[in-house]
Amino acid sequence: MTDPRPLVLFNSLTRQSEPFQPVHPGEARVYSCGPTVYNYPHIGNMRAYVFADVLGRTLTYKGYKLTHVINITDVGHLTDDADDGEDKMEKAAAQGAQSIWDIARHYTQAYWADIAALNIRQPAQWSIATDYIPQMIAFAEKIADKHCYELPTGLYFDVGSVADYGRLARATTEEGEGRIEDVEGKRHKADFAIWRKTPPGEKRQMEWDSPWGRGAPGWHLECSVMSGALLGFPFDIHTGGIDHREIHHPNEIAQNQAFRCAGSLTDPANSGARMWLHNNFLVERSGKMSKSSGEFLRLQLLIDRGYHPLAYRMMCLQAHYRSELEFSWEGLGAALTRLKRLVMAVGQLKERAAEPAAAPGPKFADALDRFDAAMSEDLNTPVALTVLDEIVGMKKVDPAEKLAAIALVDSVLGFDLLTLDRAALRLRPRTATIDEAAIAEVLDARRAARADKDFARSDALRDELAAAGVDVMDGDPLGWDWKPA
Repeated sequence: MTDPRPLVLFNSLTRQSEPFQPVHPGEARVYSCGPTVYNYPHIGNMRAYVFADVLGRTLTYKGYKLTHVINITDVGHLTDDADDGEDKMEKAAAQGAQSIWDIARHYTQAYWADIAALNIRQPAQWSIATDYIPQMIAFAEKIADKHCYELPTGLYFDVGSVADYGRLARATTEEGEGRIEDVEGKRHKADFAIWRKTPPGEKRQMEWDSPWGRGAPGWHLECSVMSGALLGFPFDIHTGGIDHREIHHPNEIAQNQAFRCAGSLTDPANSGARMWLHNNFLVERSGKMSKSSGEFLRLQLLIDRGYHPLAYRMMCLQAHYRSELEFSWEGLGAALTRLKRLVMAVGQLKERAAEPAAAPGPKFADALDRFDAAMSEDLNTPVALTVLDEIVGMKKVDPAEKLAAIALVDSVLGFDLLTLDRAALRLRPRTATIDEAAIAEVLDARRAARADKDFARSDALRDELAAAGVDVMDGDPLGWDWKPA
């Protein structure tokens, strides 16, 4: 492989592809907007963290010392991202008649379990919003005189007090401000709360004293404070879902500009981060799997239906992070099949070479160069996957060197192919009433019936398995006889 190319990424702030140039030589400092822990994360939410993980792995592969921070929002995020409605955490606590702290703890643990299941690397630090309340108040105090004003409901940021407000969202041309609700007394429709006062006569489970009265911080304030405290302004990259590009991130940027006494966004570093990266939506067109429907698309639902969570990681990587990703069970099944093929091939390879070589060897140079080119061009994982398939299929090469090449590529794509085995990918659905030993016994009997041309018995045994939650896969090209129904 030639020397690694410069990493080129699409900066949402400038709407241009730009070479990554670290603020601190040899380092990469990345902040990712984390979840609001009032419910289980949807797999669409988890796409953002698969993307951020691949970004981080790529930066590591390129030789940078990575510091990655992901926040946990346990206070302040309203039911409407556009600064309107109830606090999501307070609302969940009221509905569940539970302590807000217990709710935050439960859903944080569930989110971390999903992170582990998707083989997402741990960040350098998880930042919990409620751990930073004093810093949030100090941040707000610093910007209040020049950039904020007080209303009966709280302290509001005046978006007219900074240059280029809304440039990230292209608010003036993309109607990015259209979802923001009016609050009586606001100077501009897009002004947003820095601190929310607890209404008279009410008491929140999470509230603190501040110069503007007892209350809680605004959601947008949290990320500005935690990213600046942990990474320093300016840092290198801020990531999030494309929905954050319209309101949340423009508001973060405005706060960062005010705090840093920075000028125009013509210099992207004035935004607080040199680059802003956003992944596109996961689209589920049936509309049957929303959080409001009860059985929404969380990772555990995929597992309960017999799909290994890394099949979803494969599904994410088969699309470019800036493209919409359409979810379907058929597409998830195809992604699982592709992953199975890789795992089977690596398993066969490990029978010939117990350990990978120290380096891939010259025969893999061209393929690895094309892999590097794909990842260097704004994390083109679909092309990188085709290169991985090509490496796995190469003939007449040293098996230990092939394992080394696969390990190098997999260190970026993140499937753990050298440790993942075939059995791990075959999950029984939660509703199945039969174990693997019993499945094997029935399949042996069915094969014998088919050999004897007793097709009635063969069909009866297939129906028996189907009733127990197992689909028989006659003629499976992978040689796997069954799958969870």
